[in-house]
Amino acid sequence: IGLRVLETTEPMPDMSDTTNTSSNRRPLKSRDRAWAKFLARKAAGAGITPNAISVLSVCFAAGSMACFLLAPDMKSPATIVLAWLGAAAGIQLRLVCNLIDGMVAVEGGKRSPVGGLYNEVPDRIADVLFLVGAGYASNVEPGVVKLFGVLPLGWSCAVAALWTAYVRSIGAELTGRQFFAGPMGMQHRMAVLTTGCLMCLVASLITGGNPHIVMTVVLTIILAGALFTCWRRLRLISAELRDASPGRRV
Repeated sequence: IGLRVLETTEPMPDMSDTTNTSSNRRPLKSRDRAWAKFLARKAAGAGITPNAISVLSVCFAAGSMACFLLAPDMKSPATIVLAWLGAAAGIQLRLVCNLIDGMVAVEGGKRSPVGGLYNEVPDRIADVLFLVGAGYASNVEPGVVKLFGVLPLGWSCAVAALWTAYVRSIGAELTGRQFFAGPMGMQHRMAVLTTGCLMCLVASLITGGNPHIVMTVVLTIILAGALFTCWRRLRLISAELRDASPGRRV
């Protein structure tokens, strides 16, 4: 699975929830791709529920976290490749799950009354596993993952990722529509993190050690971008609320 998955797989409102409307479901080119239709058809035919696919995405995230934790200690070329490619593969497979669960739910007619929970909660867990794991992969010393000696970088990225989803959910509640504006929404974070894994793989093979500086830079970009994304989404929500209520200040 190439990085093209990252370019077309975007965070979207729950497609397993019976309360969703088509206006809240973001159009995705990847839904029309043969491989996506094939996987969704096979999953539906096998009786796999959208909720189970959503939970599976957490398993892939946990696998990536394990690879991140092991990567700094890998010394041989083979183990270095396995660790970093394993982390990248887990990210991509998580995105595939995010795509397929909605296709099985909507196109496959397997929506669930609790689909909204299974759509959102596993995503939040997965974000934390990926970003915290990547933070520990940027270790200079065991147990110390700090930016400028103060900020625990991986955990800070995880919190910022949760904020982006929280702001989006507030926007949906107040305005009735989803705000997916970037520049560091879920699909963008995963794209940057996957690229970081591949860069760390190359750096590890060249230096034979832990490429903590590379991952530190990658996570710093994710953190700054996620914070800016929260600010941008809040501005968009505020503007929409003001436009909807021209006679009063919001």
